[in-house]
Amino acid sequence: MNGKEKNQSEFKNLIEVTKKKEKIKKEKVDWKWITIILIVSFFISFGMSFISQMTIPNFHLWLGIIITILFILLGILFDIIGVSVTSAEEAIFHSMSSRKVKGASVAVKFKKNADKVSSFCCDVIGDVCGIVSGAAGTAITAILVTEYHTELLITSLIVAAIIASLTIGGKAIGKSFAINKSSIILYGFAKFVSNFYR
Repeated sequence: MNGKEKNQSEFKNLIEVTKKKEKIKKEKVDWKWITIILIVSFFISFGMSFISQMTIPNFHLWLGIIITILFILLGILFDIIGVSVTSAEEAIFHSMSSRKVKGASVAVKFKKNADKVSSFCCDVIGDVCGIVSGAAGTAITAILVTEYHTELLITSLIVAAIIASLTIGGKAIGKSFAINKSSIILYGFAKFVSNFYR
């Protein structure tokens, strides 16, 4: 068996192993969840964009920068939470829940719905914050051009590049942190959320 045939054989074995791990009964597409996510995404994005567009142009430059950084940090934070939910071990939280540890039962619920929680944190909040921080960057560019008489093209490119690099770099650092500390992060988040449960 040559190298190419060996690789094809290994790939076929991988496919078989994957099929065995899959559920026998295929899950149907959860259209209710998708609809909720679409609606929630629209209103969160609209609200945050409205706030940034109405407030940042009226603020001093430094306050606008601080608000933009807060949007970036919020996106990174929720990305960390989303990754933690998918990476954490569920068994730990079952054990804690049986001992009535505060937040453990919420962590179990999050873990059982990891795909939805992760989608909400990473795709809804994380991506919306990315979009809004980009819109805030446009407002900052407008301030720089009108008040400090900078060149529009260069200013917009620099502002966009800074926002993108902070977002991507922050999420890259956050992902490795989230994977290594997944159970601690998930428990901390679940404990916080449990304060709003009766």
